[in-house]
Amino acid sequence: MRIFKFSIPIALLVAGISWYMLHINFQEVPGTSRVWISIGAAILSGTISYFLFPKSEDKE
Repeated sequence: MRIFKFSIPIALLVAGISWYMLHINFQEVPGTSRVWISIGAAILSGTISYFLFPKSEDKE
């Protein structure tokens, strides 16, 4: 299943990086807003990666 192979790891990676960047560079943003921004980034990147990666790598 490609959702477990590509989409979820990419979404988690984007969530972690976005949280880190918001925490380091934009400390004036409230904590709850940082959480919502990170969740939105994770969902958006997971959805995009789900549709952009191939459905099956076994086909030749």
